[in-house]
Parts: sequence; C-alpha cells; structure tokens
Amino acid sequence: MTDASRAVADRMAEAAQAWLDSLDADQRAVAVGPRPGADGAVEAERTTWFYTPTDHGGLTFHQQRPAQHRLVMRLVASGLSEAGYTTVATVLGLENVLDRTEGFSVNWGRERTRDPSMYYLRVFGEPGGSQPWGWRFGGHHVSLNNLVVDGRVAATTPCFLGADPAVSPLLGGAVLRPLGTAEDLARELIRSLRPELATEAVLLPRAPNDIVAGNTTRIEDRVVRRRELWRPGQHTPDGAENPATGLYGADREAVALTPTPRGVPGAELDAAQQELLRALLGTYLERVPDGVSPLSRYDDPAALDAVHFAWAGSTTPGEPHYYRLQGPRLLVEWTNVQRGVNHAHAVWRDPESDFGGDVLAAHHTAHHVP
Repeated sequence: MTDASRAVADRMAEAAQAWLDSLDADQRAVAVGPRPGADGAVEAERTTWFYTPTDHGGLTFHQQRPAQHRLVMRLVASGLSEAGYTTVATVLGLENVLDRTEGFSVNWGRERTRDPSMYYLRVFGEPGGSQPWGWRFGGHHVSLNNLVVDGRVAATTPCFLGADPAVSPLLGGAVLRPLGTAEDLARELIRSLRPELATEAVLLPRAPNDIVAGNTTRIEDRVVRRRELWRPGQHTPDGAENPATGLYGADREAVALTPTPRGVPGAELDAAQQELLRALLGTYLERVPDGVSPLSRYDDPAALDAVHFAWAGSTTPGEPHYYRLQGPRLLVEWTNVQRGVNHAHAVWRDPESDFGGDVLAAHHTAHHVP
C-alpha cells in the first residue's frame, strides 16, 4: 500500500506541477495557496469546503485557456480511479442538463448560474517537495480534497459527489444515473433486513433534506444552517437560517451523528447482506485509486462487522430517503429528497483524518522538534 500510495502521489505531483507551469503570474496568485499546516489561517481556508455552486476557492475554468483545462482534468484524474474520474466528468456535464431542467431561467445575479466552467482548483504548497502539499478541486456537487505528506497520499477526504438530476433520460429508453448503484445497493440492503433489524436500522420515517454533517470541517453533532453551505456573499438561499436538513427537535435528534454509531452493525447481518454492505462501501471507497483506497480494510471481517448501516425515510423507490454508513474512520452519507427525489448527495469522510490533520500533526512532531 505504501509503494502504491507513493506512486499515486508522484502522479499527482507531476500533474500539479505541469498545471502550475502553464499559469501566468496573475493566475498563480489565485491558484496557489500556502503549504498545508503553515498556520491556522491557512488551514482554515484549506479545510473550508462546499458542494454548492459557490466560490470554492482557486482558479476556475473561466480563468484559464483550453490547454490548461486539460491539465486541470489530468490532475483531477490522478486522484481518482477510472470510474471515479468518469463519474466526476459526468457530474460536471450535468450542469448543462440541469440548466435545461430549470428552463435556462435561474438567475442568481451572475452571468450564468448553472455553469460547467464554475469549478475551482487550488494547489497548496509545492508539489513533490519535501514539505506537505495538497490540492482541492470543487464546484457544484464535486469536492475533492487531497493531501500528500512525506511523499505519499495522506488524505482523500472529504470526497463529495452529487447528481442533479440524479436520473436523466438517454436515447433508446436508457437512463443516466451517475450515482445509481449507491442508491440501489442501499435500498436492497434495507429491504432485505428482517423486521427487528429493519426497526433498528430505520432512524426516522422521514428523510432529512440534506446530509446531516453538511460541509463541516470536523464531524460533530450540531445543526448546519443552509447559509453555511455557501461562501458568504455568493448566494443567500431561501430560509438561510433554517437547518439544512429541515429537521427540528426530536426528528433532528433521531438522525443526529453520535460517537457511538446508530443503526445495524455489520456483525448482525447475514453473509449475503454483508456482501451487499461491502459492495455499497465500494461505491464510495473506489472513487480513488487502488493505491490509496481503504476498501481492502474491509476484507477483515471484524472491520466490516463494525460498520453500522442506518436509514431514514421511505424504502420505496422514487420516495425521499437517506442512509449512512458509520464506523471507525468512516462516515458515508447519502440523501435523495430534493427536486422530486431527483437530486442526490453522496459523501465519504474520515472522522479521524479528514484533510489529513492527524498526519500533518505527526509530521510536524517528527520534523520540528522544539
């Protein structure tokens, strides 16, 4: 794993440097941030992330030439599996589909609201150098956060993908569902549970409007307001002070994130259900290359046993629903509620090492002895 992780880090560094070498001085001023861990202000920016069509920080496609666009996508590809890259590229293209869905009419006071060029890239630090460095790519329904420390990939989370529309028609009666398997496997799992386990798994009869942890830097039990999902000054959503989940009181408590996971542990599932659980994990953990994916961790039965599966909302296809997978170093959240249950959010996080904070701390201790 270490050698493979270093190979991925080397590809990232080569691609990042090629992109940086293509930039002029004005572009670099926007595209480059200080190295990770340099100070608190730097980390506050590096660990601020969004999944809405707001300013994610960095250089947009609009601010670059087509040849540079290609270099951006080369860097994006370096941190993803082939299937992960294809999915990200599809999500970018869905901006054009969403624009049509909304009648090419949504206006938030900028030149184009649903904009496939409004995706941002920023590199933090010096790629391939001896110090930690990282990169962030994000826009509407994409947030990729990568950190390299001591020549290996140290963090790939938060890793967010969404799809709006979640289902789109294609010619010949086919449909485009970029995240469809992540929905179908989870529904198959919840519907396979015997009644007493289903009661344990279903936290609430209604689904939250959005993922519970929102875009927090650290996973914690608190209410995320709708305004927090946007860069200040970029857009003021309706009901800005309302919970992003739309839940209050006992309903909010029922789905709140707790240190002890809620739902059904993998240990209580039968062999076929455990197979479904591991396949479901794969739809998230296989977004990144084999060399850095933690999926093989769940070859250990004890690790799979510790993953808890929880659900909220209806189990009927086409109706609002939410689920999550939670265990040591794992939080996955999914929701499909908005736009008539045709707007999916799916995030993978590592509660102990999002943005690689723990690895940075260990690096600092090892290399900066007082």
